Amino acid sequence: MTRFQRRTLLRGCGVALALPFFESTASAATTQTRPRRIVAIDIGLGLHAPNIIPQQSGRDYELPTYLKLLADFRDQFTVISGASHPEVGGGHTSYKSYLTCAPHPNSAGFRNTISLDQLAAAEFGSETRFASLSLSSSGPGLSWSRSGVEIPTLTRPSVVFRKLFLAGKADQQARQMQRLQDGQSVLDVVMDQTRRLQRKLTSRDREKLDQYFEAVRQAERRLAKAEAWQQKPKPTVDVDPPRDEPDSKRIVECMRLMYDVMHLAIQTDSTRFLTYNIAGMNAVPVIPGVDADYHNLSHHGKDPDKIAQLTLIESALIEEFGRFLAKLQASGEADGSLLDSTMVLFGSNLGNASSHDTKNMPMLLAGGGFRHGQHLAFDRNNNYPLPNLFVSMLQRLGMETDRFGTGHGTMTGLEPIG
Repeated sequence: MTRFQRRTLLRGCGVALALPFFESTASAATTQTRPRRIVAIDIGLGLHAPNIIPQQSGRDYELPTYLKLLADFRDQFTVISGASHPEVGGGHTSYKSYLTCAPHPNSAGFRNTISLDQLAAAEFGSETRFASLSLSSSGPGLSWSRSGVEIPTLTRPSVVFRKLFLAGKADQQARQMQRLQDGQSVLDVVMDQTRRLQRKLTSRDREKLDQYFEAVRQAERRLAKAEAWQQKPKPTVDVDPPRDEPDSKRIVECMRLMYDVMHLAIQTDSTRFLTYNIAGMNAVPVIPGVDADYHNLSHHGKDPDKIAQLTLIESALIEEFGRFLAKLQASGEADGSLLDSTMVLFGSNLGNASSHDTKNMPMLLAGGGFRHGQHLAFDRNNNYPLPNLFVSMLQRLGMETDRFGTGHGTMTGLEPIG
């Protein structure tokens, strides 16, 4: 029997709501083994290195512009510089190798290999309802099968929410979606069961349940607002822009919605392996102070005006990432928080987006049970093999391996706790 089947589940017409682990209802078997998870996020248009890479190595480094936005988590992440995937070039196409480390992604005969999340899912994915979730802001994602086939992505948070919480036949799901759009909650459908469950919980577990339900309600409110755009008819000829443009350009709101459902997926242990490709856009994002195309700004050519606007965009990306970390940190489970048991990889397949350079990839690893609070600065001229980081992450999951892709052994300087 899988761990998901042992989990507390509330059911109603068109709803199957998985709940967090409760001390009151957990058996000894479920409390002894703490699940570990991986979330991998890629910023497809790069991150301006001087704003994210500290000048000093070690633990006493000064926080650069972007890391100041993550100051509350300084002791819970490690910054990595001077590392990359050996023989992976190809500019923008290098996203294909972000989690696989497969060389030469731009070559005519390129065939990808299995990605980090899919290797982990093959080992542990049967313990949750969904072995993994591959997400993207638009277009392709980061997950690849053992035979090198791209895993289809989900790009709409409302669809992810539907997969997580709506059950039953298509007509039941449609009615429940209409209830959500009318301002009702999936929680209304299971309220009687909730009341019966609450009587069995300790005060600490009731507080955890309240926090979880509030997270669900917040996600529903944001999703209902976003879903409204999908229901509106196309504008008449005197209205510009068309229906879908307002959503796609509001990248902050889109990311927040996706991070919301990612957090819920982890909190309910619906999956333990998620990837999220933030692909960027050839358009002007709706961010105060930005009036230029995001992709064009990433090719700044050291133009200070372009870098200033690019900094506004990337700061917004970092702030949303910080909110996601805060949600994981605020969600408690046995012996710690979700952040303590979730390895969150954040970075870019491009080291210098302006020149399509794939060396010196800016990377950050948060949570997951490592001794963080440091900047691991490797040789920028002779890059350290980043696949070794993936070996460290797989070992932290409990896999007995010392290789991944072109990686041989664990990452130097990254030590697990316990």
